[in-house]
Amino acid sequence: MTLDLTELHFTYSFDRFPDYLDRLRSKLRIAVIHGGDKDRDGAVIYKTHNPRSTKTYEKVAWDIAEALKNLGFEYVSVMPDDMTLPQRLKEENIHFAWLNTGGVQGYDPVCHTPAILEMLGVPYVGHDPLNSSTLDNKHVFKRELQAFGVRTAPFMTWHPSQGILNPRTNPRFLTTFGHYRGAFVVKPVSGRASLNIFVVDDAADLPDAVAEVHRLTRNTASIETYLSGREFCVSVCGYITCAGGTLRKNPEPFAFSTIERVLEANERIFTSMDRRAITEHRLRLLGNEDADMSRALISLAKQVYWDFNLNALVRIDLRTDADGKLYVLEANPKPDLKRPTEAETSLVVQGLREYGMEYEDLILSLLVDRLDYLLTYHAPIVRHLVALLV
Repeated sequence: MTLDLTELHFTYSFDRFPDYLDRLRSKLRIAVIHGGDKDRDGAVIYKTHNPRSTKTYEKVAWDIAEALKNLGFEYVSVMPDDMTLPQRLKEENIHFAWLNTGGVQGYDPVCHTPAILEMLGVPYVGHDPLNSSTLDNKHVFKRELQAFGVRTAPFMTWHPSQGILNPRTNPRFLTTFGHYRGAFVVKPVSGRASLNIFVVDDAADLPDAVAEVHRLTRNTASIETYLSGREFCVSVCGYITCAGGTLRKNPEPFAFSTIERVLEANERIFTSMDRRAITEHRLRLLGNEDADMSRALISLAKQVYWDFNLNALVRIDLRTDADGKLYVLEANPKPDLKRPTEAETSLVVQGLREYGMEYEDLILSLLVDRLDYLLTYHAPIVRHLVALLV
């Protein structure tokens, strides 16, 4: 069934969003989608491999769903991202989805579900397929950074199909790294949670590290210079924020949670959250003494959001070199949205309170920002959402 907007007599205005929310809370049917389990019967046709390292993120999906219910949305369903998803969306008459999945299996898994939703015509909170894949493939993201003039560590990629890497004679290696004699970082081009990352002090050991990354992930390895300075992250999302129950449309993307990751004396790479929970002892919110760094992080985050034409939350990881110069390492397309507890927190939500925001405020901000974008620029192709507002 298609709906004619002229017949619906609808003209969108952000100023009316509180009224829209009153209607949507009882009408909008939302699915929060987490990663599926390929070992579950009926999840896939043939089990293969996820080079990104499998994690379902189901617990966080329930955190998001609980927040949406606390915000008054009456129909919120949590469902897995697998072969059953299209039928479940249809059976439950879902209007709108929230993506909290890194994919089930196969290459470029982060873009699989948004691509399916695009095909099905179901709008969602999350990155479109192209941006999902670009952000998750570190080498592609870094090439885009270079094109935009954003500083990132010199790097190259290598796959065993290209033969055995010889750092002494390989033209690409010599062009990229020149006379650099420091340590290198070798990691999967697509990964998560600082898993399968190696610091290599001697270039002669790079072939073994590249081979090990491929053995673990069956994917290409990225080789980049090791930055020995401090490590930071900053989160950035769209233009809508909610604080204290008040919605505001800002002229710029909302950049927040400027954080230094606290490295221990013998910790050269921040330890995976799978091995050590993210606690308040492992991070430090930047204060007045780091005002210049905080401003630099916020400025870079907004630039990345604009340059990549993003419309969903990302967390950007950065590091300084020995001289204090700031470099972008990567952008996480599905940053952790865990509800904070006394035992553990999230790099995204930790800095919300300095803006007068709580967890539910962030969830509502992300939801309203996406709906505002759709109703402003794509109303003719989300007619089923418009129909809920008239």
